[in-house]
Amino acid sequence: MDWLTRLAHFWPHFAAGFDVVACLLASGHALLLKRDTRAATIWLGVIWTLPALGPLLYLILGVNRIRRRAIQLGVHKTFSRPVPDDLGEPEHDCAEHLKHIARVVSRVVAQPLTAGNKIEPLVNGDEAFPAMLAAIAAAKKSVTLCSYIFDNDATGRKFVAALKDARERGVAVRVLIDSAGTRYSFPPINWKLRHAKIPFARFLPTSILTPWRVATINLRNHRKSLIIDGQTAFTGGMNIRHGNVLKDHPPHPVQDLHFRITGPVVEELQEAFANDWAFTTREVLAGELWFPEPAEAGEVIARVVPDGPDSDFENARWTLLAALAEAQQSVQILTPYFLPDGALITALNLASLRGVRVDIILPEKNNLPPVHWASRGLWWQVLERGCHIWLTPPPFDHSKLMIVDGHWVLLGSANWDARSLRLNFELNVECYNRVFAQTMEQLIQQKIRTAHEVTLAEVDGRRFTTKLRDALARLFSPYL
Repeated sequence: MDWLTRLAHFWPHFAAGFDVVACLLASGHALLLKRDTRAATIWLGVIWTLPALGPLLYLILGVNRIRRRAIQLGVHKTFSRPVPDDLGEPEHDCAEHLKHIARVVSRVVAQPLTAGNKIEPLVNGDEAFPAMLAAIAAAKKSVTLCSYIFDNDATGRKFVAALKDARERGVAVRVLIDSAGTRYSFPPINWKLRHAKIPFARFLPTSILTPWRVATINLRNHRKSLIIDGQTAFTGGMNIRHGNVLKDHPPHPVQDLHFRITGPVVEELQEAFANDWAFTTREVLAGELWFPEPAEAGEVIARVVPDGPDSDFENARWTLLAALAEAQQSVQILTPYFLPDGALITALNLASLRGVRVDIILPEKNNLPPVHWASRGLWWQVLERGCHIWLTPPPFDHSKLMIVDGHWVLLGSANWDARSLRLNFELNVECYNRVFAQTMEQLIQQKIRTAHEVTLAEVDGRRFTTKLRDALARLFSPYL
């Protein structure tokens, strides 16, 4: 028993030494790689004030290993294109100042602007799901589907049936679902896809059986895309779940926007899916089956803006900052989650101080109360500089849209929060076209007509306990 006695004697010293080494390693990583000084400071405090637990929390929530894995796989080299010398600026009918947005985004992302696209809005699942299911039914060569949430409900089962029919017709089908997104319904849709023999994969799967993947547990693939024969695409903010079908009066109704896209920009959407698919499965999708020769279909000039905690880090944030800096007349923002960082708040306020009309449209009742509390805790920062905040009545509005000067539109999956702009893999499309922008402005105005405008006096008039709760929730905004 002497060895047990010696082990018991030395174990506390060994554990303490191991903890110190773990704290030093985690602190060094935070100091060298954290871009935000405040984030680095907070993590140092967590690491050293919570022995053992602090370094573990940093490993789970603070370390980004996606960049390393993506580079090792070489996926970004397969599809990314160099920034062209010709920026592909919008044609002469575009306001001159909006060309500066195109120049900035051209230096931020690898994708070029493409002319000849057609983009059609689809409101709620009532319009989007029938159009998507009909497109799958008409597919002749290939179908790729990426969704954050794919519920095992009435709508989810319709998509499984349509995908199964397509596969049985000889259509090549690939389905990618975020691992966390599969847990929104039980039992998950996975077994139905597997039973239907539909090739599918989960993005960044994590479980208690895969502890080595703990560093990616806080990352999500929030992208939504459906691409048919490499020629017709559907993208936006809509997940596959029956709550989006408002005509059926679901128990938890959700408003949302999706878009049907045809034209050369569909190739860029397919490239984004191919990157994610190769990253997840190591299968490279290439050739005519997935990438046919693009054909012009409309008048919209567009470009995909992928975003994620890898080589596409902060693409969406740079795009938002560029658009706010160039706005001269109006900015309209439609988002379910509004938790911008200090730089975005400053950009919004500067636009307002320059005389730009800034309208921010949010849901009156959020599906995530802590997010609503945290958001309300910072409203005063934009209201006091002249921005306008509108709250739309239920059902909860999950739509994401930004319009600048009635000509530039950003649509897609990203929210105005740290999770979307720093942690999630997101998929957005920037569009230059006055007619399309005006169509989307009409939709925004319809929402504003039924909305309540928030005043600074209203925000300041909250009870002290409510202010305290909202301020406390705001401390956790990077992880909400």
